[in-house]
Amino acid sequence: MLEAGKKIREAALSTIEIEWKAVKNLSGSVTDDFIRVVELILKSKGRVIVTGIGKSAIIAQKIVATFNSTGTPAIFMHAADAIHGDLGIVRNDDVVMAISKSGETPEVKVLIPLLKARENKIIAMVGNTASYLAKQADFVLDSTVDKEACPNNLAPTSSTTAQLVMGDALAVSLLEMRGFSEKDFAVFHPGGTLGKRMYMRVSDLSINNEKPAVNQDALMPEVIIEISSKRLGATAVLDGDTLVGVVTDGDLRRMIEKYSDFTHLKAVEVMTNHPLSIDEDEMVVVALELMRKNNITQLPVVSDNRYVGVIHLHDILREGIL
Repeated sequence: MLEAGKKIREAALSTIEIEWKAVKNLSGSVTDDFIRVVELILKSKGRVIVTGIGKSAIIAQKIVATFNSTGTPAIFMHAADAIHGDLGIVRNDDVVMAISKSGETPEVKVLIPLLKARENKIIAMVGNTASYLAKQADFVLDSTVDKEACPNNLAPTSSTTAQLVMGDALAVSLLEMRGFSEKDFAVFHPGGTLGKRMYMRVSDLSINNEKPAVNQDALMPEVIIEISSKRLGATAVLDGDTLVGVVTDGDLRRMIEKYSDFTHLKAVEVMTNHPLSIDEDEMVVVALELMRKNNITQLPVVSDNRYVGVIHLHDILREGIL
């Protein structure tokens, strides 16, 4: 068992070492062609069509996903499907990036003349700069690796890692040149945590909560029942529909410590005056910052100075925004 564990560890460390060296060597591939490719895509009025076959096709799909999420419109086109009808995906203004380790894949060799006839600019991300694909392309991104991490030097490992990193280098370069911001990123990820931070408003969460409230002249037994029944740890205290205070669990504890009989007390006598509140149209992240800064777990929500509900720290936690 010990011998097997040693062998597994050695294989894993060897793979990491080989692939790390492959990625490190890519620094020499950031050539003038790389810069021209970034400039070409930035100026293009069309999309980036990324194509490949086998493992390179899988890498192409990931690069497309990264492009799309960072502001570069892109579409994946399988090289085999392209020569059987999917070539119709490509428009006149599109740029095509073909990914291949060998640059001699039969399907890619059939596809390239068809693209050249349409006068689309062709970018080759290739592991053999002397290959057919590299010679036919307008621009070459060299993703050559010394060897695969596979001990037989067969299974695509280092080569696909290099392709992936080269694709990320392109995507980040394009992002930087566009001045693509966190807010822009959120536009493409409205369902993720970042999107929620950028777009979720207080009313989106408070609307789902109870609205604990008592009149300022309410006696404490009524206040306690309101806090307990609404399960938010506090209640608003109102004068009409205007927020004048809050009574929290903490206020109740302090009251009990101070008074042996509190049944005659009114909400106005126990409440925290002029409590912090937040407008229903404010961003949730602002509510979170107020809670953090003041070490509280809930905020009354107002609209035009009228009390409309409560937002609780637990609401924000459930959304994964914290």
